[in-house]
Amino acid sequence: MRADAADSPGRTGLVASPAAAIAAAAIVGLAAAGCGSSSASPPPAAGAATHHAMAGHHAMAETARFGSDCAMVPSSGMGSFHGMSMDPVVTAAMHNPLLTSFAADIKTAGLTGELNSSRPVTVFAPADSAFHKLPASEMTMMHSTAELAKILKYHVVTGRVTPAELASGMTLKTLEGSSLKGAKMGSVYEVNNADVICGNIQTANATVYVINKVLMPMR
Repeated sequence: MRADAADSPGRTGLVASPAAAIAAAAIVGLAAAGCGSSSASPPPAAGAATHHAMAGHHAMAETARFGSDCAMVPSSGMGSFHGMSMDPVVTAAMHNPLLTSFAADIKTAGLTGELNSSRPVTVFAPADSAFHKLPASEMTMMHSTAELAKILKYHVVTGRVTPAELASGMTLKTLEGSSLKGAKMGSVYEVNNADVICGNIQTANATVYVINKVLMPMR
């Protein structure tokens, strides 16, 4: 009976030697690897790849500093961009060669502690050259401590304003109580009628935009 069953044509396809079975399995596995690997790990959709690339580009754009006078900032030390990132905003400004007048006026107005402890804020800080261009009438107003504090608070808004938000033309409420308006004309970022000459500087508790004019609140 065993001989008959083994020799039966109907059973011939079901009985194979171990070596033949192993060889057949290897051939099937290689075929599957060659034909099916791309379907097992499909490439990301075109839209998804674009999204990740744009997200990375957007993040870099939002953290990059910009402006014609950024080259005047030291490359190392406490007044450098890295050094400023370690200090609260007024302390950071004291060491930046663009902002010595602004930092001194903050101290005179008694705002150092308030701004250093604020979290977070955006400061539109006039460069030293902006103070030098003030007309005599406005310089006289700044001799009053109360008036000086009001003017300086007009340069500070709550929260970290990004370059994209500034360029969008959004209205910004200041600590003084009035509003500023951002803009972008060509490659130049603006706030009210002042140009940003070095922007998106990060300190421990603020984002700083150095501007080329002293802004005056409405009276």
